[in-house]
Amino acid sequence: MRKPFDPDALLAAIARGERSCGDFQMRIARDGTWYYQGTPIRRLELVKLFATVLRRGPDGRHWLVTPAEQGVIEVEDVPFIAVELRAEGAGVDQRVSLRTNLDEWVAVDAAHPLEMRPQPDGSRAPYVRVRDSLDARVTRSAFYHLVELAEAAPDGVDGVGVWSGGRFFPLGTIDD
Repeated sequence: MRKPFDPDALLAAIARGERSCGDFQMRIARDGTWYYQGTPIRRLELVKLFATVLRRGPDGRHWLVTPAEQGVIEVEDVPFIAVELRAEGAGVDQRVSLRTNLDEWVAVDAAHPLEMRPQPDGSRAPYVRVRDSLDARVTRSAFYHLVELAEAAPDGVDGVGVWSGGRFFPLGTIDD
């Protein structure tokens, strides 16, 4: 009987040098646009299909992994962009969800944390875990919506943030 396909085991074998791979000449730009050989991929359904086989290896490189082929792709920042925010409830009971540029909704919670990361220009921007070790950067408009939902950090901790899924996610201090 044939073993089920395990993309993580395949990536581990590649890392150990037991499997060969190629460069698919694909790139995901910082704005979330996918390119093949320098040309934007305009069909959203095709991009969504590629995203289903996207993985991030232990070395931080991004791969498209199928049972037949595996290859490295360049990702300028993160593979997804969070373009829309929806919030329900308030305070500790609030539930924040973000929609990616590929129309996938992600509920911000312990499994999909929201965190602030430094940017090349010295500022900080919010990111959310979409799945596995793949993240989305939150757009400025969605971030402004997060700021509208922000409240003081609990337990006297300096700063502000948002509640979602029963957990508090810091956005920074007022001085940031």
